[in-house]
Amino acid sequence: MSLSIGIVGLPNVGKSTLFNALTENSVAAENFPFCTIDPSVGVVEVPDPRLQRLSGMSNSAKTIPAAVEFVDIAGLVKGASAGEGLGNQFLSNIRETDAIAEVVRIFDDSNITHVSGVVDPMNDIEVINLELVLADLQTVTKRLGSLERDVKRGDEDALAEKAVLEKAVQVLEAGKLLSTALDDEERIAAKKLGLITVKPILYVLNKKAGGFNFDEQSDERWHQLLAFFKATNANYVCVDANVEGELRELSKDDQDMFRQEYGVLDNGVNDLIRAGYDMLGLITFFTTGETETRAWTIKKDSTAPKAGAAIHGDFEEKFIRAEVIGCDELLELGGYATAREKGALRLEGKEYIVQDGDVIVFRI
Repeated sequence: MSLSIGIVGLPNVGKSTLFNALTENSVAAENFPFCTIDPSVGVVEVPDPRLQRLSGMSNSAKTIPAAVEFVDIAGLVKGASAGEGLGNQFLSNIRETDAIAEVVRIFDDSNITHVSGVVDPMNDIEVINLELVLADLQTVTKRLGSLERDVKRGDEDALAEKAVLEKAVQVLEAGKLLSTALDDEERIAAKKLGLITVKPILYVLNKKAGGFNFDEQSDERWHQLLAFFKATNANYVCVDANVEGELRELSKDDQDMFRQEYGVLDNGVNDLIRAGYDMLGLITFFTTGETETRAWTIKKDSTAPKAGAAIHGDFEEKFIRAEVIGCDELLELGGYATAREKGALRLEGKEYIVQDGDVIVFRI
């Protein structure tokens, strides 16, 4: 399953530095606006300690993690919806992603330029989100015009779409994101138009080790952010993109030592990857054996046959049953032999909803 998260934000807030930390790819990350023009794409391993434990239990020859795709997109500026800066390209790139990681700077440092001349996280968010709203409003208005002929003919599909789009116009004209106001069916209709503000957003708050970080200083700008996140039920993670980029080049032991030195004890990149994975509505199931242990990505609430399709189409079409056991239980028992001996393996049919962490053997 290939789903992508677009890394967006104003120019020079640390997007490309974050992308480098995520992927260890060498893309430009310089101290000036519009450094990124063409989007860079990186496939990132989803951190999951269960995978290594299963692999060790099975003495697997290969260990294959789940992955999620991140896309580093050009910086947005005020007026992007009208083509300012690299606006048209930015909007086109982000329409192709499934979710948004919106990078916002939350530190003061006179040596690092900010495009507006002052660091104000809430203003940055308002600029970015307003441009996304205006871009969607243009798309919806244009689509409503093209529907008129079918609506006049009484076409039921056109009438249903018009109702959704008219609601979308009201939401967008109020300056709100569609993701906060549409129900599930309406979101499906909106996604077909490639609307941006229907996509889930994760706010990535970029800090700087040793700098004036708003959260650590209990700055008023931090409290404004928290109030916004609470009011909009938004998710966020904190990360020091520069430190994480430097640390990922070191061994695990050296990383731990330097984390102590920098005072960055949490792994912000891992938190971001996991939060992005969850935001996409994804879960992981496992297969394990001597040949390989693999983490498979599926959408939450997938049935057993649908999960099997992640491995091969035949596993869905010819599905008979699945042997299922939770990862933690299998690890506690020490392997399949003991699990079978103790009757811990469950036989599940076509209606079974796969749970995160299930270890599955498919029978066809």
